[in-house]
Amino acid sequence: MSSAALFVLGIAAASKIYGQAAPAQQWTSGISVEASQQLFSTMCALDAAGFDAEESTLAEMPSRLALRGELLKLQGPATDALRQFYRDHNLADSGETLSRYITFALVAGPPPTFQYQGNADFLPPDVAALEGFQKVLAAFYHEAHLDIRWTQIEPEYNRAIARYQSPVRRIVTVSNAYLREILKPMQGRTFTVFVEPLVGNRTNFRNFGDHYAIVVGTGAQLPIDDIQHAYLHFMLDPLPLRYRKQVETKYGLLNIAARAPQLPTEYRTDFLSFTDECLIKAVELRLRRLTAEKLEAALVENDKAGFILVRPFVTQLQKFEKAEPAMTYYFPDIIAGIDVSAELKRLQNFTFAPFQETLEPAQKAVAPETQPAELDRWLAEGDHQIALKDAPAASATFEKVLEKYPNEPRAVYGLAIASILSGDGDRARELFEQLVAASGSTASGSPNPGATSDPSILAWSHVYLGRMHDLEDERDQALIEYRTALAINGAPENARVAAQRGLDAAYKSHAPENGKGSEKP
Repeated sequence: MSSAALFVLGIAAASKIYGQAAPAQQWTSGISVEASQQLFSTMCALDAAGFDAEESTLAEMPSRLALRGELLKLQGPATDALRQFYRDHNLADSGETLSRYITFALVAGPPPTFQYQGNADFLPPDVAALEGFQKVLAAFYHEAHLDIRWTQIEPEYNRAIARYQSPVRRIVTVSNAYLREILKPMQGRTFTVFVEPLVGNRTNFRNFGDHYAIVVGTGAQLPIDDIQHAYLHFMLDPLPLRYRKQVETKYGLLNIAARAPQLPTEYRTDFLSFTDECLIKAVELRLRRLTAEKLEAALVENDKAGFILVRPFVTQLQKFEKAEPAMTYYFPDIIAGIDVSAELKRLQNFTFAPFQETLEPAQKAVAPETQPAELDRWLAEGDHQIALKDAPAASATFEKVLEKYPNEPRAVYGLAIASILSGDGDRARELFEQLVAASGSTASGSPNPGATSDPSILAWSHVYLGRMHDLEDERDQALIEYRTALAINGAPENARVAAQRGLDAAYKSHAPENGKGSEKP
């Protein structure tokens, strides 16, 4: 998956999310491959503004490549305003920049006005960050005569759509056959593959309520795995929510999974999401029809990464394959078949893979050549103690870090999580608020002491603050925190998902074994 790839947003679904589009290749109720004039117009605007698109993916679309060159040379007041808007809203990460504009295009109505579909109060934060772009794009659309240009370029898009038709049809057919599911029109759920050549090799996935969309480019290698993963989310996401009570009877396994250094933060705190992702990974493995040796290697890899439910899910799926009910009805049997005691015994002394931090090339260029070995060692030790839910030891470790490295954001955040584990909500709130406050700037414009540029820490701090407000029945303040988390540039997918869940429904803590009402991180 590319750096700007998969993430999920949920907002109230409008009666029609994806306005006017090119003729769609649609063969199953709610499933289609399309080209969108909103996406086309938005990408034309980015072309004119100088966005660094991947021209190598346009080898088979000479007219679109020529259009990009023309737009770069375009002059006029609307184009000038567009370029200024782009400069004012440009991000250091080109993938994040593109992601924002794609989200805008998916909620915008058809040209020439691009009026938002549905209630503007429920627009994704990415779109709110581009406030004013709607009018800028409408003016540019008129000045650049994009209606005429679309008519000229549409045949190339239709050929690109046709190229995706067979692979997507196969994904849908094979997946539905395996799950024994049939989509019905009255369900009102849609899955759309939008083809837009200028997104290059980046893959962007969104869901707006019951409407799922993945935006793909036209490179030589079609992103089949990404499309299949997105489609399985479309098919399977509702099940853990529908059978929440049955799923939560297996919650004890999350304590084991949380020990895995590589397990994303979201899955340490959201057992429903963890279950959903493990189920999708298990289905993918069964669909690949691996040999026993390769299947075992894949299961070991998932275990080491913390996705420990993949293995028992694969076992249960082998039983499902011999049964008759569709997955919608069989899912409770799959959950019931997971033996928590057996899994706890299997994983009692299991060694998870160590954490491996990966940096983008741009990050590597500005990263210090060396970090203090002592600091890194202490932080890793504290994180490991958090994973083991050893709150006293983690608190002591992070306090030790802060004594020598005052205001170190990673230690402040770790201490906040340790405070949650120990039931000290007031201390945790104080520390999260410290992180949030430090992320601003002083009057002189210089960073505050203890400020962090880590979007993960900032986003999760807001998510936890939102949850704390929810637990105190302060819903209005909680919503502000969740929306702020979603608006943070570069916020990781798991934080976005957690924040969106907070917007959708007030957070409720899981009561720990000692009966106290503290929140599990």
